[in-house]
Amino acid sequence: MSATPLAKTALFTPIKVGSIELGHRVVMAPLTRMRSDVIDGVNVPTERMAIYYGQRASKGGLIIGEATDICKNASAYPRVPGVYTPAQLAGWKKVTDAVHAKGGKMFAQLWYTGRATSSKMRGGEQTISSGTQPMKGSYLDGTVCADDPPRAMTVDEIKALTAEWAAASKRAVEEAGFDGVEIHGANGYLLEQFLHDNINTRTDAYGGSVENRARFLVEVVEAVSAAIGAGRVGVRLSPFNYFQDAHDSDPNTHWTYISKTLASLPTPPAYVHMVEPRFDEVLSEEQKLEALAKYTSGDAGADATPKAKNSLAPFRAIFKDAGVAFVTCGTMSRETAADMVESGTSDLIAFGRQFISNPGYVQRLADGAALNPYDRSTFYGADPLEKGYTDYAEYTA
Repeated sequence: MSATPLAKTALFTPIKVGSIELGHRVVMAPLTRMRSDVIDGVNVPTERMAIYYGQRASKGGLIIGEATDICKNASAYPRVPGVYTPAQLAGWKKVTDAVHAKGGKMFAQLWYTGRATSSKMRGGEQTISSGTQPMKGSYLDGTVCADDPPRAMTVDEIKALTAEWAAASKRAVEEAGFDGVEIHGANGYLLEQFLHDNINTRTDAYGGSVENRARFLVEVVEAVSAAIGAGRVGVRLSPFNYFQDAHDSDPNTHWTYISKTLASLPTPPAYVHMVEPRFDEVLSEEQKLEALAKYTSGDAGADATPKAKNSLAPFRAIFKDAGVAFVTCGTMSRETAADMVESGTSDLIAFGRQFISNPGYVQRLADGAALNPYDRSTFYGADPLEKGYTDYAEYTA
């Protein structure tokens, strides 16, 4: 079914994000697809991934690549790529070349999963986190989390991993051809395991107060900015996250502090990328709002709805005042996305699932064209690997 063409809306106006000039506000969100090839025991990007990203690139458009390992065992997930070997960097260069050939820009999303991975997946090496509290449920390989808990990182390990994040960022930009990097501080992975107070029970300089819990994230942002320039750095945050058993006692207050701290850095990041409160990887929108109902915002009255009490608007205002671009993702339609940019609610809108099934998605939005339906069963890997990846119908205007 066709829709309203958006070419003449605010969604298709140019914007400068840090050091990067963009021609429109439609962003491809980071999407874990598990489509690397395993070469000599290492997950390496190949031509398949270059075709996939090239199909979705657009002139003046930003693609945020899938979550990518900064070092060995950063995730230990099947077929998730990294930026720590020459083969991986050469493979990524083919991908970024394909995006640049279309006139697009590409950032690498760099992560470390922490307690979200089992020891078995890491070759027997115990996973690490802010503390020793495991997630509920089971890991990806079926291991019961409670039977394989993480250990708390030492301060020396925190410092070393901060340096590795910076080194990985430098490799991504200088050797793999990325235009910048997004630091993954969301969705229950390692940096957020320090931010959320239901996980971080440390009593040293990296735990306790929100100032201490935010220290690791801030130090990573500073180190990466020093390595490649703050104008090439984005940060992903999910204040109202519930995924992977991570949630906070007062996200409105705590992420206001985190936002103000990032915004007030001598060289703040180019953009901050936040997940809408009502979006959740597991819960329905109704369930998520019910879970958030206990939280209150200082800007909302006692009788306000959960949606009104919990909004990205206060964080957006903080970053706007600092000249930091704001990217929003989760639950947006093409029509609401255009309205959000028009109203100033967000600077850029990141789409995920529709990018998966729609090569030429940006042009489809501009033209109001019909969209291919997506196949959820092929989101995380498939057999063959091209299925649900590079085989969706191309767009012809």
